[in-house]
Amino acid sequence: MNLNFKKISIIGLGLIGTSILHAIKAKEDNKVVTFAYDINPNHREIVMQLKIASFVCNDIQDAVKEADLVILAVPVGAMKTVASLIAPFLKNNTIVTDTGSTKGSVISDVYPYLPNNVYFIPSHPLAGTEYSGPKSGFSSLFENRYWLIVYDKQTNETKKLINFFEKLGSIVEIVNTEYHDRILAITSHLPHLIAYTIVGTASDLETDLKNDVIKFSASGFRDFTRIASSDPIMWRDVFLNNSDAVLEMIQRFNEDLSDLQKAIRKKDGDKLHSFFSRTRSIRKKIIDAGQI
Repeated sequence: MNLNFKKISIIGLGLIGTSILHAIKAKEDNKVVTFAYDINPNHREIVMQLKIASFVCNDIQDAVKEADLVILAVPVGAMKTVASLIAPFLKNNTIVTDTGSTKGSVISDVYPYLPNNVYFIPSHPLAGTEYSGPKSGFSSLFENRYWLIVYDKQTNETKKLINFFEKLGSIVEIVNTEYHDRILAITSHLPHLIAYTIVGTASDLETDLKNDVIKFSASGFRDFTRIASSDPIMWRDVFLNNSDAVLEMIQRFNEDLSDLQKAIRKKDGDKLHSFFSRTRSIRKKIIDAGQI
């Protein structure tokens, strides 16, 4: 399968970065050469042992200097530093994209550093698990998952990138920056914040009660603890870099939560039933859309 790029560089060897490498390798395109780099030498060693990259580089410049496509799969808080490090070594007409969960901050952090002779096309795969690190990646992570791309107009470069993501199994859609950050604030960022908060509340309980919460965890609490075990560095950076959209959604959530508090206090069964029925219907639409 022709993946459109002959030399691809992956910067950041966590779940997303290694899954991209696994997916490329699974396509059995022997014409593609992949370069991998991570600031953590242990991550580089693991990827070398996994044999999912053609070259695992000890210096970031070696990872990007020959690449036709560079994918920045690092926490959004590290984008600025990485962009400044790779900029002098990018060759003409290289396409640079990213996998960050916040697009406004990434664009403002990356774009100013890149030379005019390369193309920066921000993107974000809506795929992941609660696991992190180079051992967590797998080739089917992006299959039938949306990969969002931000651009103003379609060019040959955006077409190539769309085609590449589609060949990894993704469904590609185009969005603008503000819309991306607001929709991710409600579909991803707020749920993770709530999960961290609920688990944090449980950890603050009296010792005996806390131990029994862990011992007798029902499915609801188990589901929350799953996403609350996600990479703390990544999520710290997400909330710092998408604060406006997240704060807006927290305000909306708090208003809805206040309404439910009133309904419970007043024992308003009709309102509770109506609310739960409406949210159950939305859940069914998510399942029907295949995003589960």
